[in-house]
Amino acid sequence: MTDSTFPTFVIGVAGGSGSGKSTVTREVLASVGAEQAAVLMQDDYYLDQPTLSFEERCKLNYDHPDAFDWPLLMQHVAALRAGQAIEMPVYDFTVHRRSEKTITVRPAPIIVIEGLFALFDPELRKMMSLKVFVDTAADVRFIRRLQRDMAERARSADSVIEQYLSTVRPMHKQFIEPTKRSAHVILPHGANGPAVDMITTKAVSFIRALQATPASRPGA
Repeated sequence: MTDSTFPTFVIGVAGGSGSGKSTVTREVLASVGAEQAAVLMQDDYYLDQPTLSFEERCKLNYDHPDAFDWPLLMQHVAALRAGQAIEMPVYDFTVHRRSEKTITVRPAPIIVIEGLFALFDPELRKMMSLKVFVDTAADVRFIRRLQRDMAERARSADSVIEQYLSTVRPMHKQFIEPTKRSAHVILPHGANGPAVDMITTKAVSFIRALQATPASRPGA
């Protein structure tokens, strides 16, 4: 699964909830141009649970690696690396179900895989050119998660706090924090400027190299 039909530079961006992963992704897009990058959000690859009631779905552990549809994510990354467009699922966090909508993601030289467990699976890591872990203090991550879940996911403060203590915090220590050892680059204090600049420089250099050899570009 490590061979790619077209030249691609795959960046894995991992880190705890609220660490600043999306900031890194936005900086990459800003540096290379949105048309040069395909972004896969691991949050949209949660397993669908249509047979469970809403109450039952609320009790599931969404901070465990088993909560994700790994085969579909791997299939989609492989397709993009082979120059094929994919239909990325859209997850609705207000009901804990996969939406009927999908997002068409077209192949591009830069592929960003962003998520809690972006660096968790060894086969997925083999596809990556650059592995990034965004390391942010726990209190900052919690505050950001609280603000996001209340504003964007229709959650109450009590439910966010209960989830953080019961699953988010222990799962981070058990599963997410250890993936830091697989990273090429660790961003201390979140998405700090100098570290992000190094990542975007790598991406821009890859694009410029492709532009210098147009026959190697997808679709050329």
